Amino acid sequence: MRRRRPLALVCVSAALLSGCGLVAREDAAEQRSVTVWLMKDSASKDFVDRFTEEFEGDHPGLDLQVRIQQWTGIGEKVRAALKADGTGGPDVIEVGNTQVPQYAEDGGLLDLTLESMRDWGLRDWLPGLAEPGQWMSRQYGVPWYAANRVVVYRKDLFERAGITAPPRTQQEWLDITERLDTGGTQGIYLAGQDWYTLAGFIWEEGGELARQRGAVWQGTLDSAAALRGMDYYRRLQALGDGPVDADEEHPPQAGVFAGGQVAQIVAVPGLARAIVEQNPELEGKLGFFPVPGKSAGAPGAVFTGGSDLVVAKNTDAREAAVAVVEALAGEKWNTELARAMNYVPNKKSLAAAVAGEEGVTAMAAGAARGRATPTTPRWGAVEADNPIKEYMTAVLKGGDAATEARRASERVTDLLDLDGE
Repeated sequence: MRRRRPLALVCVSAALLSGCGLVAREDAAEQRSVTVWLMKDSASKDFVDRFTEEFEGDHPGLDLQVRIQQWTGIGEKVRAALKADGTGGPDVIEVGNTQVPQYAEDGGLLDLTLESMRDWGLRDWLPGLAEPGQWMSRQYGVPWYAANRVVVYRKDLFERAGITAPPRTQQEWLDITERLDTGGTQGIYLAGQDWYTLAGFIWEEGGELARQRGAVWQGTLDSAAALRGMDYYRRLQALGDGPVDADEEHPPQAGVFAGGQVAQIVAVPGLARAIVEQNPELEGKLGFFPVPGKSAGAPGAVFTGGSDLVVAKNTDAREAAVAVVEALAGEKWNTELARAMNYVPNKKSLAAAVAGEEGVTAMAAGAARGRATPTTPRWGAVEADNPIKEYMTAVLKGGDAATEARRASERVTDLLDLDGE
């Protein structure tokens, strides 16, 4: 365990959660460090610099050390840091929202349930960030920012086809995509193994990728609801020339969209920059709308990616670490991050902060119904092997959906078996 001289509060610990500052008990001039690991490109240098300056000003005697980490290999690096007993490790760590259960199961994270239940606005957090931040009904990850898929479309091709407004329902989406899929234009480019998009369709039908029954997780791709989601995916995917045996990165769909007559893709809004860089003629011609749902009253369910903030259990700067999380996830700095980086803020009530940007507005609307993968530390094993992709390809090549779904569900169940490690 790292040992530093103790911090004292100018008020009781509970009051800290309302914004009270920290001071050193002994020598106020002595600078004390709290270390934060943030991931590369999650926040701009300007944001980090401004946050650091204000946080240190609000907490005399504290020296905030922000260290930028690479995503590649971060899992093992975080695990090692959470198990370490020496000095110099991180106190606060940014982690992918679906990674929290893995670290919590290892016992390396501080339980933040009480803090998040007091006045951090737990009930308003985006479910796609808050739910995977839990483990065994305790909150270990605090939502920081979100990003999810929307439909990126060619406004000029919509106008040429006489389509004056984006679709509001799944059925309308199929109808207009069929109208667009003509004369050398693909109605939509949807790769056959884009399983994140499929997950949204399954959730929209009320299905799940897997369910927990007692202590056991079971794959549920063969449920009636999940099969309806796959059928919708099959019908939509057929209205373009996406490869049935590859995902959206093989080839990168930004290049496909930039290089041909493609009316729509499903992607994060930020991909539009890469599209325009590859084809400057598309500047000003790209639009965005949320993935439609079954009814016009709400967007469809989507997979929500993004980051949560966690506190290392082995920290000896607990109060300072919690104060960092509170500030970063609080309204002021969370909305500033969202505006600076075109993210979705961590609360539905903050969506107005990004209302001026069309792509982020569409993303925020979808994020309100965002979901995440099953909250089990074994889900990483499913993604590594990914029988869902194999299942999708088999169906799109004409295989019986019920048979292929049953086979894939059995494989998911095997991969989620904690005793099978």
